[in-house]
Amino acid sequence: MIEIIFGLVGALIIIVLGVYAGKLAFSLKQQNKRQQNARNKRIESIVQSIQTIAFAMQQQQCNYSEGAIRICNLLKALPIENIPDYSLRFPALHGLFKKISEFPTHNARSELSKTERRAQDKQREQFESEAESGIQDEIEALKSFSC
Repeated sequence: MIEIIFGLVGALIIIVLGVYAGKLAFSLKQQNKRQQNARNKRIESIVQSIQTIAFAMQQQQCNYSEGAIRICNLLKALPIENIPDYSLRFPALHGLFKKISEFPTHNARSELSKTERRAQDKQREQFESEAESGIQDEIEALKSFSC
């Protein structure tokens, strides 16, 4: 008789643990689905931003330096696995980004003298001019960019 009671209690414990494990598995599946949906929305938002910036660069509403900084940082921020080397896909854009990324911005730029800022602007414009034809070619690909 006692073996039957222990057997029933053991079976009950196994059933309860099985239900609990099933509930945890379902919760984990739901959480993974929510995370994937959030990741997909983030990717979609970044891709749309890249396309918008490329269009603005083409329409000369955004200079090449600003566009390069924004697009290169957005490409780095893509939440995808095995991120491709976008510097190979967009060499002119990344080349300009590397050259101007050393320039001071915001408060550091405002602390420069007018002469230093003008010299920096002249150097930036020269870099933009050198990269212009390559960037114009890359803009077409960026306007229809997808991961």
